[in-house]
Amino acid sequence: MARESRKVSLLIVDDEPDMCWALAHLLKKSGYRTKTAYKGRDALQLLRHDHFSLVFLDAKLPDIDGLDLARRIRGIDPATDIVMISGFHYCDDGVVQQALAEKMISAFISKPYQHEEIIRTLEIIFTS
Repeated sequence: MARESRKVSLLIVDDEPDMCWALAHLLKKSGYRTKTAYKGRDALQLLRHDHFSLVFLDAKLPDIDGLDLARRIRGIDPATDIVMISGFHYCDDGVVQQALAEKMISAFISKPYQHEEIIRTLEIIFTS
């Protein structure tokens, strides 16, 4: 990877604690530092005080739509990469394709995902 993983801080935003735990466990095992937020409001608070190289963002949160949150993240730090993860949307959905085309999100991963898919996505983003 172009960036050393131990220096990269990632934010996981998902309202399902088990999904957050699984993703955080995988990422920490790969050497990344992670923080977790279960709501959009909490994610915005963290983003205002810390820098994250990348945000894993669930498309459906209890307090804010994932794409709306992606726009707000872009307003706080336009350089932060955003990977949307969703069991609601699919990669070929119009809203996902538009968000990718507009560079609102850097990548999209469908739930359930394979661990290799997460790591491969990070490698692609951090080496491009």
